[in-house]
Amino acid sequence: MPELRKDPVVGRWVIISTERGKRPSDWAFEARSRKGGFCPFCPGNEDKTPPEILVVRDGASQADASDWQVRVVPNKFPALQIEGELNRRGEGLYDLMNGIGAHEVIIETPDHEKELADLDVLHIESILRAFRDRMVDLRNDLRFQYILVFKNHGGTAGASLEHSHSQLIATPILPKRVAEELEGANKHYQLKERCIYCDIIHQEMDSKKRIILETDKYLAIAPFASRFPYETWILPKEHASHYERMEDAHYNRFAEVLKDVLQRIQRTLDAPPYNFIIHSSPIQRSDVPEYHWHMEIIPKLSRIAGFEWGSGFYINPVPPEDAAAHLAHG
Repeated sequence: MPELRKDPVVGRWVIISTERGKRPSDWAFEARSRKGGFCPFCPGNEDKTPPEILVVRDGASQADASDWQVRVVPNKFPALQIEGELNRRGEGLYDLMNGIGAHEVIIETPDHEKELADLDVLHIESILRAFRDRMVDLRNDLRFQYILVFKNHGGTAGASLEHSHSQLIATPILPKRVAEELEGANKHYQLKERCIYCDIIHQEMDSKKRIILETDKYLAIAPFASRFPYETWILPKEHASHYERMEDAHYNRFAEVLKDVLQRIQRTLDAPPYNFIIHSSPIQRSDVPEYHWHMEIIPKLSRIAGFEWGSGFYINPVPPEDAAAHLAHG
């Protein structure tokens, strides 16, 4: 029968609707097809994007040349703009401020045909290091409180260009979803003097019910109260509150796990659209014992409808134990 499960971090309830359960092959989504035509992210079109602010290339050629491997540029159509003052103010009971922030695009490969999961581990590591380097640079701007790194893969996941890329947005306020995680983690720490994510890691390693992949440094799981079918979390086993402050070697190990997990999702679910996000501690805060950075990967297999919007509940037709078993053997 269906189950109600409570997320141990934020206290959100999820409906695991086993009556609606599906096999991996039962999911229907719009197949991704290459549109062709002009692409501003392809080599040779560097003048069609804003000037690069970080680049990984083999040689020492001039800026905005075409021999790059990873390229970071400001978003041409930013959600927030970097110039100006916050100018916090009120209009009666309403609060507002200027839309100040940073919005950047990480172009992951010069090859238009390759996806992130197709790249070799060292190339993926250079992308993960680019995330880190941009976070380290942007935290010097004291207007910014949080930096969210995310990827929209496929049109139904929000990607407007098909060339493989991810994005980064720095905001002057703490996003509500992140604030909920921080609050839940802090409550757990105040009660038990332990990180709740470390506790989740230990419990999942003991039960082995929801493990997708385990290495000496990382654990990939289907979370107990998964909101979405085949939702996957990747967590470092060693406690680390900030993604951008890890030891150097950890990015390579993370690249290995990320590639493996994305390939399992591709094989098991026939290359679905997906989103990933990195949740890390606020950039202006020092290292903390209660919060643990992690990546959340969400294949776009279901849609949020009226009940979810109206109630705040999520309905997941795939028990995370089944999802983990499918992906572990995928």
